[in-house]
Amino acid sequence: MLLDDLPLLSLTLFLPLLGAFCVVFIRGDETMMARNAWSVGLLTSCVTFLLSLVLWARFDPSAADYTWQESAQWLVDLGLHYRVGIDGISLPLVVLTTLLVPLALLVSAKNIKEKTRTYVVCFLVLETMMLGSFMALDLFLFYIFFEGVLIPMFLIIGVWGGPRRVYASLKFFLYTLLGSVLMLVAILVIYREVGSTDLLMVEAYRFPLEAQKWLWLAFLASFAVKIPMWGVHTWLPDAHVEAPTAGSVVLAGVMLKMGGYGIVRFLMPLFPEASQYFAPFILTVSAVAVIYTSLVALVQKDMKKLIAYSSVAHMGFVTCGLFTFTIEGVQGAYFQMISHGFVSAALFFCVGVLYDRLHTREIAAYGGVAKVMPLYTTLAMIFVLASVGLPGTTGFVGEVLVLIASFHVSPFLAFFMGLGIILGAAYGLWLFARVWLGPLEKDAVKKLLDLTNTEKTVLIPLAALVIVFGFYPSPILRMSEGALAQILNEYTRAPQTPTPTTSQHAARERTHDLIG
Repeated sequence: MLLDDLPLLSLTLFLPLLGAFCVVFIRGDETMMARNAWSVGLLTSCVTFLLSLVLWARFDPSAADYTWQESAQWLVDLGLHYRVGIDGISLPLVVLTTLLVPLALLVSAKNIKEKTRTYVVCFLVLETMMLGSFMALDLFLFYIFFEGVLIPMFLIIGVWGGPRRVYASLKFFLYTLLGSVLMLVAILVIYREVGSTDLLMVEAYRFPLEAQKWLWLAFLASFAVKIPMWGVHTWLPDAHVEAPTAGSVVLAGVMLKMGGYGIVRFLMPLFPEASQYFAPFILTVSAVAVIYTSLVALVQKDMKKLIAYSSVAHMGFVTCGLFTFTIEGVQGAYFQMISHGFVSAALFFCVGVLYDRLHTREIAAYGGVAKVMPLYTTLAMIFVLASVGLPGTTGFVGEVLVLIASFHVSPFLAFFMGLGIILGAAYGLWLFARVWLGPLEKDAVKKLLDLTNTEKTVLIPLAALVIVFGFYPSPILRMSEGALAQILNEYTRAPQTPTPTTSQHAARERTHDLIG
């Protein structure tokens, strides 16, 4: 077949970069350049999404290894190669990325009126960098893509953001850059020891425990900032508040997942003994993150800040699930990443709908929105309920799996994670009650109009995904199961610390019972 002869991975990866290159050379008057830039950006991102669906359709969900790999010569004298690939862990994140970027561009087309070519270029370059982070099978190549996202997102926040955009963009840039410097040092150490940064070669090399600890901490410094974990999370609320709506969508929907993906792809398989050694620390920090940021979210007056703090709490479930070292915990954490990609992106879209109309994100400025925007309120309700983990939505699946896994580790851990779910319901439902329900008293709110066709095009598909995968999560869970189980096999063989749960077979059976 023709598709078999095409380098689909590289084509999917670099097509947005090619689109950005084309946008740079668009000429004409300002109106024509803006219109053509949006057209090229949307066309490029939509084609990229279709290519990712082709990858999904041709993927074998029973495969534990990389279904596709593509490689080329690159800095051969230094032992560095261009190598990309996808497996059941990376493919759903690739599709999530290619879905959210065209939706973000579609929403931006009516809001961004200045420097539109540069804006579209930034988004397309950002898409390539995010995709490369999920596809790279070389540590140095991964670092290039992982750090490459900083520049376009820095510009998106700093140029098209709110009044404090410069402060927020600099804080975002410095936090993420400083954390990643340590990862670069660790990659250089690995290169000196192994003689290559090829991920498959590094996975086959077992470092001594002491070396693993230092390398693990260096990688964690980068991933913890990106997730972000409690303690290094303060850049996120500022970045979300000042970023344009589309910037917040991509930041929460995709970029936060790069940290969790890094833990699954690098920390856990490369440094298994160190991961077990530091697991109590991560579980403690995760529990603190869930409780603390949920309490902070309860007192927020800005809708974006509330959702930003809720993101930290939800990503606390991710780190907790990963370091339970059970198949249900790791799969729950992974599913939570995908669910949060849908739900957080949709919530930021919902905030953007109101902000476009009244130019304020203050919760107190609203009330009774349901009476004038019924369709919008219905969709917003779906996303809020998914955020609080209602059964029948994607938010429930990941949280309940992580809760079960945490109970196998410690009932006290399960108690705090369960308390986090209760607090999440408190701030989520309270937000919905104050903004969408209640009496319609404010004159500005009385004049609001329901969703436009563009807004329906963005929100309705996301609501459908939240419900469909909430009732039927098996496609995502079964796709990732083989690759995640293979990573966990390292922990059944690790001699320093026994696996803290029952056998992998029994855990897998419990997961199958949960997902049907």
